[in-house]
Order: sequence, then structure tokens, then C-alpha cells
Amino acid sequence: MSLKRNILDLRKRKEKVLQGGGEKAIQKQVAMGKLTARERVTSILDEDSFHEYDMFVEHEARDFGMEKKELHGDGVIIGTGTIYGEPVCIFAQDFTVAGGSLGLMHARKITKIMDHALKMRVPLIGINDSGGARIQEGVNSLAGYGEIFFRNTLASGVIPQLSVILGPCAGGAVYSPALTDYVFVVENISKMFITGPEVIKTVLGEEITMEELGGAKVHSEITGNAHFYALSEYECFEQIKKLLTFIPWNNTKKAKAFPPKPPKPEYKIEEIVPSDPTQPYDIRNVIKSIVDDSDFFESMENFARNIVIGFGRMNGDTVGFVANQPLVLAGVLDCDSSDKAARFIRYCNAFNIPLVTLEDMPGYLPGVDQEHMGVIRHGAKILYAYSEATVPKITVIIRKAYGGGYIAMNSRHMKADFMFAWPNAEIAVMGPDGAANIIFKKEIMAAEDPEAMRKIKVAEYRKKFANPYVAAAKGYIDTVIEPQETRNILLHSIEVSSNKVDYRPAKKHGIPPF
Repeated sequence: MSLKRNILDLRKRKEKVLQGGGEKAIQKQVAMGKLTARERVTSILDEDSFHEYDMFVEHEARDFGMEKKELHGDGVIIGTGTIYGEPVCIFAQDFTVAGGSLGLMHARKITKIMDHALKMRVPLIGINDSGGARIQEGVNSLAGYGEIFFRNTLASGVIPQLSVILGPCAGGAVYSPALTDYVFVVENISKMFITGPEVIKTVLGEEITMEELGGAKVHSEITGNAHFYALSEYECFEQIKKLLTFIPWNNTKKAKAFPPKPPKPEYKIEEIVPSDPTQPYDIRNVIKSIVDDSDFFESMENFARNIVIGFGRMNGDTVGFVANQPLVLAGVLDCDSSDKAARFIRYCNAFNIPLVTLEDMPGYLPGVDQEHMGVIRHGAKILYAYSEATVPKITVIIRKAYGGGYIAMNSRHMKADFMFAWPNAEIAVMGPDGAANIIFKKEIMAAEDPEAMRKIKVAEYRKKFANPYVAAAKGYIDTVIEPQETRNILLHSIEVSSNKVDYRPAKKHGIPPF
């Protein structure tokens, strides 16, 4: 056979594989409001940058009539490409081919591109759209999942791993996204659950829809399994691209620097925070008044909203922000917000991203529910994460910093590199109202006008203890700053600590309060 005929044969074979599960299956995919696997890959990557591998891989199943079935690419597409000119590895499950079900060769394709990503030290993007394990292949499917989970763990903290849920992701399949760094979901398209509605109905007699059980909103608002929520696949792809501009390609690098820009003039930091310590405000506006171009990219926006996490740039370099949100529950720490913050802190530490903490909170959330949910264990996670982190760590106390919350939010005692406070900051074991009721209980009760006496004692306590100067006098606060000085002092602190070296005891690893 001549070379020309060989080339024509290659093209025919490629054309056949590119049809996926066939025209009918593709039409069904489109009717569900979903893009095809290849459309998704090419939409995420730079134009004409995708190089596909293992296009001609075939399944090896021989039971239950599988030997008669031809599954193009065995239901998954793998390859490499670029995003903004930088290389990435990617895989996309193809629901048009056997429902994107995972068999042995399907899994081997995924693990192959995972091995490439780890070896080449580039980000890995996984697009999940699958009916789950291929039942006809039995234990081989389970083996495939195990191999994927192991590699997720191996790559954790070495390269960024992004999971995009663009269809069903059920059973054991959900644990791969759970092991990755960021999970993206899309309204009415993403579905994640261990057991589906039919199983729940059979076992428990409860009726629930797929959307109610494991839809995009459920995972972005209730479970905390998703980090980014989008209304369309294209919006989701833009989120992926933006995230990759903020993070480094691997743990030996720093995130790419951008030209510095001042914050937008409409964000005036001294006008954002009310003078009344009981009045709420949006901490995100404070962050926007600090970061370059007021561009703050928030993660897990809809989950545990009493704390805010995300990325911004200062003088062109990426910074991770952890901030209490006074708009929600006065910014208290609880089980979910502690988990949310701790995971983000550990991510930033693994990938060389400096941490800025903005503190304004009355402590941990009290109550029977929180105690029984394990707030002790969950709350300890944020203590562990901050103590463990060796990247530059800078804290600004804006208003309230009470009790265990003061310690937890990257205090000097957690080895913060720099600690600053605004002049209206209140740093104490507890709030003035509660403290006065305990310390001056007898005097208040004995007074002719207990309420008037209580107000006097509250003011006395606030003047003596609920201010930044007691902590500053002991060296726990480096300096008290004016609000408008915040950006400049943060810029200086990040620059000074850019070559920070922090020595820790040699050990295999610590034991976090999981």
C-alpha cells in the first residue's frame, strides 16, 4: 500500500473516531443543552492547540456481548494543548460513547494523561460526563477508578488539578473530583452523587430528583463540593481560564506576574467600614480597595458565606485572601467556614501563594448544633492550616477579633509574619457586652439603675481592653495603621517576606484534624 493510500486510510479512521457515538447520540447530547466532548476541549484550549493521543484505543471487554461493540476512543478523549500559551494536559469523557462509562482502557487513557501532567509538571483539567463504572467490565472498572484516585493523590500539591462536572458523575466516580483542587459545576447540567434517586427510593423510600440530590446549586451552596458555579458551559470555561491566570503551573514556580495596576477609585477603603462595630458591610469591597485593578476572583462564593476566600493581585503578583464576612452571621467561624478556609490556606501554601488575612469576627459560632457537628474538630483545621503554612502570612484586624477567633485567624501566635490593626480594632477574650456582664456582675446588680451601670462598665471595659493598643504594647500587633495605609503596608510586607525561609521539624507528615 502506497504512502498516499496509507494517509487516506488514516484520515478515514480519524473521521470515524471523531464521530464519537454517532449522529443520533450527538443530537441527543445537544438536545440536553450540552456540548460534545471535543467542543468542550477546544473551547477551553487556545485555538488549534489541541493534540489528541490514544485516539484509536479500543476496549478489551468480551463479556455480555461487548465483543460486538465498537466504542470509539473507549469513551474518553485525552491530549495536551495550551491556555494563554502555556501547556496543559486535559481529558474529556464522551457521553455519546457508551454513556462515557469507565472501563479498563478508558481508565488507562486517563491515567496516561495524568502521568504526563505530573511528569511534565503542568496543570491537569478533567471533564467528567459519565454514567459511571462500566458494569460489563466488572472489577476492571473498579481497578480503573482506583488507579485514577491514587494519581489524584500523588499529584496533589504538585500540579493544579481542575475537575469540570458537565453531566452525571455518580458512584465511585465522584471521588476523583473530590480529590482535586477545584471543582466547576454548571446549572442544570452538573450532577454529582454517590447513589442516585432510584437507589435512595428503593433503600430509604425517599423520592428526590437528580437536581435536588446533587445538582450544581446543591454542591455550590450546601455541600461545599464545588468551588465555581456557572450558568453555562462557556461561562464555566472562562472561569477555568481566569483561575489559571492566578495560580502557578506547579509547586516549584510562582504564579505569572502581571503589570501592576492601582485599585479602582470608586473603592475607598475608609468609607467602606462603618464606625459602628455592630453594623455589617461587605468585606469583598475592602479586598477590592486593596488589590490591583480591584480584581478579586472569589472561590466557593456560595458556600459558608460567613468567610470569603479567593485570589487577587498586589503589584502584579498573586495573593490569596482569607477574610471574615460581617454581612453573614457577623463573620463568625463555624464548621463549614473553617473547612473552607483551611483547605484554601493549604492550597496557597502548597503553591507558593502569599496569604493575606482580613479579620473582623466575634469568635466561633456557639450552639448545640455546632458542638454536635464537631466544631472543635472542624475549627481546629484552620488553626492547623495557618500554623503549618510557611508562605508569607500577613493579617490586618479591621474591627472585632475576639477569643479563639482572634487566635485562629492567623494571629502572631500562629506565626504570622506581620500583624496590623486599624485604630478601631477590638482585640479581647470576648466582646465588651458579654465581658462586662461577667466581670462586673455584682456591681451591676447592686446598682440603683443596673442598665445605666452596665453601660458604664461596658464602656470601661472597651476603653481598657477592647482596642488594639493593649496587644500592640505586648508586641502582638506590629503597628496600628490608618485604613488608607492598608494597601501600601501590605505591598511592603509581601515584598519584604518574598524570600522567607521557615524551618520546621523534620517529619514524614503531620496529622491534621480531618
